[in-house]
Amino acid sequence: MAHAEVLIALLGALVVLAGAARRLDIPSPIVLVAGGVGISLIPGLPPVHLESEVIFLVFLPPLLYAAGFNSSPRELRAQARHIAILAIGLVGATTAAVAFAVHLVVPGFAWPEAFVLGAILAPTDPVAAVAVMQRLQVAPRIASLVEGESLVNDGVGLVAYRVAVAATATGAFSVLDAGGEFVLTGTGGVAIGLAVGWAVAALRRRIDDPPVEIALSLFTPYLAYVTAEAAHTSGILAAVTVGLYLGTRGDGLFSASARLEALAFWKLLVFLLESTLFLLMGLQFAEVAGRIEELSAGRVALAVLVTALVVILLRLLWMYSVGPLLRVLIPGRPKEEPPKLDPAERLVVGWSGMRGAVSLAAALAIPATVDGGGAFPQRDLIVFVTFSVIVLNLVVQGLTLPVLIRRLGLAAGDDLDDAEHRARVAAAEAALAALGDAGDDDAAQRIRGMYESRLTRRRAPLEESAEHEREHAEIYTELREELLRAERRAVLELHERGELPDDALRRIQRDLDLEEARLS
Repeated sequence: MAHAEVLIALLGALVVLAGAARRLDIPSPIVLVAGGVGISLIPGLPPVHLESEVIFLVFLPPLLYAAGFNSSPRELRAQARHIAILAIGLVGATTAAVAFAVHLVVPGFAWPEAFVLGAILAPTDPVAAVAVMQRLQVAPRIASLVEGESLVNDGVGLVAYRVAVAATATGAFSVLDAGGEFVLTGTGGVAIGLAVGWAVAALRRRIDDPPVEIALSLFTPYLAYVTAEAAHTSGILAAVTVGLYLGTRGDGLFSASARLEALAFWKLLVFLLESTLFLLMGLQFAEVAGRIEELSAGRVALAVLVTALVVILLRLLWMYSVGPLLRVLIPGRPKEEPPKLDPAERLVVGWSGMRGAVSLAAALAIPATVDGGGAFPQRDLIVFVTFSVIVLNLVVQGLTLPVLIRRLGLAAGDDLDDAEHRARVAAAEAALAALGDAGDDDAAQRIRGMYESRLTRRRAPLEESAEHEREHAEIYTELREELLRAERRAVLELHERGELPDDALRRIQRDLDLEEARLS
């Protein structure tokens, strides 16, 4: 098929599968990957080849930037020691455990290529973690821990991966060189992310044009990633860092109108990139499976089973034993730490360690040959095992995670709603206090009445005995919606008679839409 036809087919499949996920109340990454696998098995369809550079350069920078931008620096600081133990300690332990297991159990796996497989599957995936956690409405401190870990551990895992690939390709390995590369790559990526964030923030303060501001926000993660990679540091950490840096300064960088437009733009962009990435991952199945046709089915199944079990069970073991032990042994100031995770929270965090696009991209990026011209040992098997573990993680853990969270009572929906209502009450009270003794003119009275009505509506859900206020809030909402519909009809009639230009119609409709959105 031509490129245009492929793109149209991908968009159609994306819409259908994402809609089915929403209807079935299943996290969309699961449905998209499973759907992609199913499509790849249709006879006669050409295999889809996804280059690792496309994942690293096109998809990951904006997705990581958006995840960092929307993260809570306060929560990340509070969870810093937990995140470090998972992002550094667990990545190292997983790399070693997978390497030991496949070298010991799977015939043909020597130590170098075994460590390559371990390093590929050691980090959890930030795209999958963020997508699933946001969909499941998990308690904030659990979500921040899982998301924070996944944002940091990719830099650690990819450094280990580069060292393992280099050792396999050249036959040489140095602990000192590996440690130095880890420090330089990580700190360099963070430093470049901060530098790009500072420069972009200074530039954005001088721009007051929403389309240009949004275009600059899209350019920012790519600038940070490409600059860091050109400097041989971690582009992933640079994209995350610039997102975190600018996310803490969002109020001073965007005007109100630009912020509204940017929110809609990034919401759509993240949806399209995430959905396309997971769909393309599923579509890889036919090509990846075709590479191992000459291998023994028993050996392939054994490699997949051993690797998947080690990855899943080690994380659970870590959450209940090694992690708490390291938390005690590593110096820190416990009084500034959040409360310890209880057993239920440890189970959810342990069961949330899904692998995804970063692992697949790393596997696809393994060179075909080693120094001297020979084939890279076990490359096809490593790619297939990586793909299989990703699918198993997403399907098995992704499908059971919602049930687990609900059974353990760790969903955050009600708590978040109450917190939002309290914040809106505080905002309305602050506005009334600021209004103070502004006088009794018509403008002040109208504004005071608007805020008093808003305050009544926002207090009602928080007061169990305020039945009258809740009824009043419902009546107010229904009446306001009816009046907005009347306003909309009147404006459209003016437009149809040619008395209202198109630009003015769009501005008025936008204002009416914002009013209606506030009611919900």
